[in-house]
Amino acid sequence: MIPVIAVSNLGKRYGRTVAVDDVSLEVFEGEIFGLIGPNGAGKTTTMECMEGDRVPEKGTISVLGLDPRRDANALRQRIGVQHQEAQLQKRIKVWEAVDLWRSLYPRVVDADALLARLGLEAKRNAWFMTLSGGQKQRLFIALALIHEPEVVFLDELTTGLDPQARRAIWTLVNGIRDRGTTVFLTTHLMEEAERLCDRVAIIEHGRIIELGTPDELVQKHCPERTVVFTSDDANVVERMQAVGTVERADGTAPTYTIRGAGDDFVTNVINIVARESIRVRGFRTEIPTLEDVFLKLTGHGIRD
Repeated sequence: MIPVIAVSNLGKRYGRTVAVDDVSLEVFEGEIFGLIGPNGAGKTTTMECMEGDRVPEKGTISVLGLDPRRDANALRQRIGVQHQEAQLQKRIKVWEAVDLWRSLYPRVVDADALLARLGLEAKRNAWFMTLSGGQKQRLFIALALIHEPEVVFLDELTTGLDPQARRAIWTLVNGIRDRGTTVFLTTHLMEEAERLCDRVAIIEHGRIIELGTPDELVQKHCPERTVVFTSDDANVVERMQAVGTVERADGTAPTYTIRGAGDDFVTNVINIVARESIRVRGFRTEIPTLEDVFLKLTGHGIRD
């Protein structure tokens, strides 16, 4: 497959600070690709170099076969961009903002249909300053999509939004991909990356430290599974040892934590519980997440 975005050995400094250090990655048509990591890791700088907004000191970038700096004008007609800290005039109306953006492109979509698809039809005459955080983000998505771009760049799209607004935005992003548009996004929210992205690259201190699908990275770095249940039965530790590592915590009733690996681990625990007639309460499984992978690879959690 020919990549839609190809980045090779990208490097960018701000004075003595190395923001991006030898980053290489490829993004293919029709996928949602996430560049993930903590704030200050180099995500936004990498994206801005792809968009042509910043000039790297080294490396090569190709977006839709174009050089973001040499072919800037041609590229802007084919990509959509949502910036992390975008703002509009307080008293510009939603329809006015959309109309302004429409004037920048020779080919545009039906603005009213786009606003309806993004749930902004009722806010068409509202001032920007009266919109909620989620509505503002949906408007910025509308502006990024007004010319039906082939690739959309979304930078920290849901930071600061409440859970309901965040999930609404996730639905919209999936809808963008379903219409055939390639999505490149940055986020420091691991749940967001896990829900949305076909593949992710983890960046830390300006370097890519791992790349793959969320499931691949979890299986590779955090294969362990955990089962937790409470039981008043005797000798539970001895009866469960064959399936994995067993820990007992005493409280109102003993709680057992069993850790193991493999696709059949949970099934094996259930089979032993059934075979040994162990009476259990509060049976639950704990599956590692992308944040667990990040913690293992970097030695710390996500920094806000």
